[in-house]
Amino acid sequence: MPQCLATIYYQIKNIRPVPEPSMKPMVPIALFTAIGLLLTAGCVGTTSRDIVNSSSDTTDSWINATTTPNSTSPLQGSLVVSVAGFSYPTDMSVVLDNQTVGTVNPTSSLYLMVPEGNHTIGVCADFVCEQETVMIRFGKYVTVDFSERLRKDVVIMQPTARVLECYKNGDHLSVNIEFINPSKKDIQMSGVVSCGYSYIDERSGAKMGDATRGMFVQNVKAGQRVTKELVLNLANGNSLSYSFPVIEELNVK
Repeated sequence: MPQCLATIYYQIKNIRPVPEPSMKPMVPIALFTAIGLLLTAGCVGTTSRDIVNSSSDTTDSWINATTTPNSTSPLQGSLVVSVAGFSYPTDMSVVLDNQTVGTVNPTSSLYLMVPEGNHTIGVCADFVCEQETVMIRFGKYVTVDFSERLRKDVVIMQPTARVLECYKNGDHLSVNIEFINPSKKDIQMSGVVSCGYSYIDERSGAKMGDATRGMFVQNVKAGQRVTKELVLNLANGNSLSYSFPVIEELNVK
């Protein structure tokens, strides 16, 4: 028996009851005396189930449970990749931070939503990859066109045609097209060149949008390059603006 309980037992044993009137039942004074002795001796304590565990693991779990999942998502900005001035027989791969994210061709740009920060964007044609570092910011639009660099660095392995330049001449658009035939036989190339433009109508004063197209047919000898001019018609109007012409389709025979 613990020392405190032994002491209490001895003290209770030697307590002499005090006589009380027989008509009034009372709780024996010895019971109150025993309870007081137990409290005084420290034999009654608080059970451990009432103690709150405040360890660091419990605190971290609570924070993680109340964290909003979207709070860790980075803000994004818009990135447009274009090769409008470079025609190629197949689609070209677009690489963002060493990962392929899509393809691009002269008639179809690639639109991306990219997390904020510095990124490396590139376009690959055959074994040639052109790259550029871009800074992406939330709410900002970044456009990168690889046409000029691809024209200089890519060695054309298959017959193709590409738009070199264009300029406005009155109500016409002059387009210079280069036809390339690296094969060992003579070929004929045909296709369609298109260009979108906008202008302000002289009568109504409204801003109008339209597109112009032109067809071409060109014979190219084996191993030769030929440059020809194609004229596209534009509507009459003021404040005319136009996009860079593209080759919509190309047929080789």
